[in-house]
Amino acid sequence: MDLSSLTNTPGARKSRKRVGRGCGSGMGKTSTRGAKGQYARKGHKGKLGFEGGQMPLVRRLPKRGFSNARFRVASFGVNVGVLETAFAAGDEITPQTLAAKGLVDPKRPRVKILADGELTKKLTVKVPVSASARAKIEQAGGTVVLPSAPAK
Repeated sequence: MDLSSLTNTPGARKSRKRVGRGCGSGMGKTSTRGAKGQYARKGHKGKLGFEGGQMPLVRRLPKRGFSNARFRVASFGVNVGVLETAFAAGDEITPQTLAAKGLVDPKRPRVKILADGELTKKLTVKVPVSASARAKIEQAGGTVVLPSAPAK
C-alpha cells in the first residue's frame, strides 16, 4: 500500500458549486443571486446583524438590569459514594484532606458533600453538606461538624 493507491470514500468529498458557467449548468444567468437588488450586486458583503433596514434584534432588545452571575462562587460537589471509596473508617474530612486525595482543586477549596451513592463507614465531616448527605453520614454512624463562618 502506498500513497498513490489511497482513494476517498465515494461521496466523502463534494465538489464545490460552480456558478455563472452558462445556462446548461443550472447555475447560469443570475448565478443563484436572484434578480435585482443589493444582494445581486457584486461586492456586496452582508453586514453582521443587518436586517435589511429593519431595526436589528440587538438594538430592539432592552439593555437594562444587572445580573449577579459574574460574581457567583460555585461550590464543588463531592458525593458520599466517593467518600466511601477514598477514605477509611474514622477519617476526618476537611477541604485539605479532599484536596490531598485529589478530589477537589486545592486552589478552590469551596466544597459541598452531596448524597449520591451509599456510605457505610463512620466519618467525621467538617465541610458543608446537603440535608440528604447529612442523613446518610449520620445513618452510617458518622458526624457532621459545620465549619464556622470566616470572620469578615
